[in-house]
Parts: sequence; C-alpha cells; structure tokens
Amino acid sequence: MSQSIDLPKVDDFLEELLAIQQTGSKRIAMLGSRHVPITHQQLIELLSYALVLGSNHIITSGATGTNLAVVRGVMRADPNLVTVILPQSLERQPRESRQELEKVIHLVENPKNDQLSLAEASSICNQEIISRCQQLICFAFHESYTLLKTCQDAEEQRKVVTLFYLD
Repeated sequence: MSQSIDLPKVDDFLEELLAIQQTGSKRIAMLGSRHVPITHQQLIELLSYALVLGSNHIITSGATGTNLAVVRGVMRADPNLVTVILPQSLERQPRESRQELEKVIHLVENPKNDQLSLAEASSICNQEIISRCQQLICFAFHESYTLLKTCQDAEEQRKVVTLFYLD
C-alpha cells in the first residue's frame, strides 16, 4: 500500500522563493503573544529595529508583550515606518501600552469593536493587518489559537509566514 504525500505545488514554492529574495522595502506584519518574557521582548524589539533599518514598513497591533516590543523597536529606528492597528479604541488598550501608542504617527483605532470581546476584536484586527502586508512574522505558543489562525489565514492568502514558537 502506497502512502500519498502532499507536496507543495512548484508554483507556490517559486512564488515564496521570489518573495523571500525580494530586495527593497516590504510591508511586514509582526504579531505575537502578550505573555512574552522580557529577554524575548528585547530580541523582538531588536528584530523590528533591524527590519526598519532595511527600509521595511512594519504593521502591528497595540497589545503588551510582542506587539509593544515591535512598536518600541520601530519607533527607535523610524517612527514613520510603523502602522499600529488596534482591535478596539485607544481607551480600551492596557494603560501600560497607551503611553507608547500615543506617540505612534500611523495609529488606526477600531472603536466599532469596543462592544466585542478582546478575542473577537483581535481576530478582526489581525485579518486587517494581514490584508495590508506581504509577509507575516509571528511569535506564538502552541495554544495561541487566534495567532495560529492568523498564520493559517495569511498562508491561504499566499503571504510569506515565519512562525516562531515560544514554548
């Protein structure tokens, strides 16, 4: 009995290879868990800083942890190269992130989602973020269902996805 193996289509492979090799600036979404150790946050901040030095535009959300580390890194490099899309209004964001977010030039609030649960609003927000990017870099745990679903959706939209597991 032979076993069937699903191989990626050659077109998919070539498209991904071209996207990775693309020179010049890209729109890169960076998302991740709120529950990230400080050492991981420092690495994420450094990565976002370096990506902006390469003239990439970063898109993220405003939660504490990963996303706030991304914002800090980009703001150090070039505040014009970050867009932060909030799942709800700025007032609904954690106090510790509001101070940083108020400095962001390209800040998109979604007060229409204030009546939704944070999980529902975050899912909608993540969809908007991946619709605006060419590539997604995600930092998640194996049980980070909203983030893992976002990665799956990005792959289905033929985005280059890099997923780092934190556990």
